[in-house]
Amino acid sequence: MNLASESTAGWTIGYAIGIVVVLVVVALVVPILLLAKKIGGQAKSINTGLEGAVHNTASLADLNTTIEAATVIIAGLRRGRNKLGG
Repeated sequence: MNLASESTAGWTIGYAIGIVVVLVVVALVVPILLLAKKIGGQAKSINTGLEGAVHNTASLADLNTTIEAATVIIAGLRRGRNKLGG
């Protein structure tokens, strides 16, 4: 009878250690998952802001065309001024 109780005690200790290990892992993983969820929410907000920045700065792509047109206009004005003697 004593042999049977020693065998059961070992299993009981093993299950207790297993449960403690699982609880420790859960205690460590849950905060990480909560932080990941918070970061995911902030990422959506950041992405929305970046999309707005893309929309607001899209016209800068045409800035070189505007500069070239202004340069041509200025050159034409200088030619006109020179022809008028100014």
